[in-house]
Amino acid sequence: MIVEETTVVVVGAGQAGIAASAHLSDFGVAHVVLERGRVAEQWRTGRWDSLVANGPAWHDRFPGLEFDDLGPDQFASKERVASYFEAYAEKIAAPVRCGVEVLCVTRRTGVDGFVVETSTGTIHARFVIAATGPFHHPVVPTLVPERAPVQQIHSHTYRNPSQLAPGGVIVVGAGSSGVQIADELRRAGREVYLSVGPHDRPPRSYRGRDFCWWLGVLGLWDAETPPEGASHVTIAVSGARGGHTVDFRELSAAGIGLVGMTASYDQGVLRFEDDLADNISQGDANYTALLDAADAYVERTGIDLPPEPQARDLGPDPEALRNPRRELDLAASGVSTIIWATGFRQDFGWLDAEADALDAAGRPVHRRGVGAAPGIYFLGLPWLSRRGSSFIWGVWHDARHVVDHLVTQLGYLEYQAPTDLAEGTIR
Repeated sequence: MIVEETTVVVVGAGQAGIAASAHLSDFGVAHVVLERGRVAEQWRTGRWDSLVANGPAWHDRFPGLEFDDLGPDQFASKERVASYFEAYAEKIAAPVRCGVEVLCVTRRTGVDGFVVETSTGTIHARFVIAATGPFHHPVVPTLVPERAPVQQIHSHTYRNPSQLAPGGVIVVGAGSSGVQIADELRRAGREVYLSVGPHDRPPRSYRGRDFCWWLGVLGLWDAETPPEGASHVTIAVSGARGGHTVDFRELSAAGIGLVGMTASYDQGVLRFEDDLADNISQGDANYTALLDAADAYVERTGIDLPPEPQARDLGPDPEALRNPRRELDLAASGVSTIIWATGFRQDFGWLDAEADALDAAGRPVHRRGVGAAPGIYFLGLPWLSRRGSSFIWGVWHDARHVVDHLVTQLGYLEYQAPTDLAEGTIR
């Protein structure tokens, strides 16, 4: 059996894998990028049809390649993002192999490095970079039995309103995916309910600058840990229809029924927590805190940005907040579909055989992407090094840190002592 030899195997050819390849190439490190689908496959097939990037084109890109068909403040469609990464891979001549699935990684015995078993053969590598991101398996709560007389899908498999059964829809989860899908369905004429949990709600823009810019100049992208008790911050933000601030009061005024977090299901009835007003209030507090910080920045720096007092006008609370609905009889309300916008769980099962790579729950053990298991690295995870790690530009900087560490280790491994010193001669 012929076994291929290389220095680094990068697993995944999404934004994280392409960024890793770019930095590895800059250092002249031999590597391959293995992708079981196509370059940026999740952008192609793991999103709904109308999705656009949540960051503007000037912000959500890699150095050296712009979205030449978009204005800097426009938002790229999912197809355009996928083609961008494909073009970047071609630009840097990334050694990507599509249609290759990594099955198992084990440490070599008596030799430094790893055995990488793939669907097309075996590769020996000194280092492995897991760049598969966090979106592996959709999480669907077990609240509603599969046999219940209602269509249930995850946001991962939602494409457009036409795929759903006729009737109303309840979207569970009010992060970026949930609010955008609920808004699209309502605009398509569906009766829609939206189950709202805790979230951050930044302004899309303020005083003429996008929230991505504000988080940058305020240093908020560089926060190294999420809020206490939260491993992931749900952000309600949208680049749809040219970009706009998510406003739950406006969604309510448009006819979307707001409810609290979904708590239980029994005989066709969904029940909700009495937390809608608190969740909206906390989102409002996050929103106004960013406005306050932006105003303070303008005052401190003297930068000439026009005031925007109307941004603080939140409007009156809708009836849904004053008199919250605590339950919903799906059949009586004409609801035929539940869309679970409830996130994903990670699956690094192909690393299970490598001691210390994963914790007892199967989560990567790392510090800023440098794995606890020597020679293993991770990229593309939320909060890998900072709040910005989930964004395209953040992945680029995380990849540089990881590759810097890897190249330093490679230097140690390749060090050869002079022959006379090796023989004990002192100079």
